[in-house]
Amino acid sequence: MPIAFILLNSDLGSDQEIITKLKEMLAVEKDLKYEVQGVYGIYDIVVKIEAANADLLRSIITSKIRKIDKVQSTLTMMVIEEQERL
Repeated sequence: MPIAFILLNSDLGSDQEIITKLKEMLAVEKDLKYEVQGVYGIYDIVVKIEAANADLLRSIITSKIRKIDKVQSTLTMMVIEEQERL
């Protein structure tokens, strides 16, 4: 299963609102496992998503996560699946 880590920067003070939206949005998706955490540092929120296939993963990141209000920027890191099998 493809896995991605998405790092988000948000508007000041909007972290909890975005985390709530992310959890609501991802909870209704089928064939998906996720974790959402607020963090200290350069980024405000970290999301780990494991999807049934790469197309579903890309669609969620592009069409949903990146379009949430008050999300300033994202950095997506896709896990190299071949290395998971080593």
